[in-house]
Amino acid sequence: MPGTYKKIEIIGTSPVSFSEAVRSALADASQTIRGMDWFEVVEQRGMIKNDKVAEFQVVLKIGFKIER
Repeated sequence: MPGTYKKIEIIGTSPVSFSEAVRSALADASQTIRGMDWFEVVEQRGMIKNDKVAEFQVVLKIGFKIER
């Protein structure tokens, strides 16, 4: 069906993995955003502490249909 969509950008983090950072970000976003339809990973990066990976970070764009 025709419609209008909005796209937002969020950043998810996880000490475990990139995929866990995505899942965590989407779970948090679902608490306030209804009707999420798709996501796009725009960027992946991480934080290093004591020469080891300390955190995985992902920048996501999320698309959802605007309700009327």
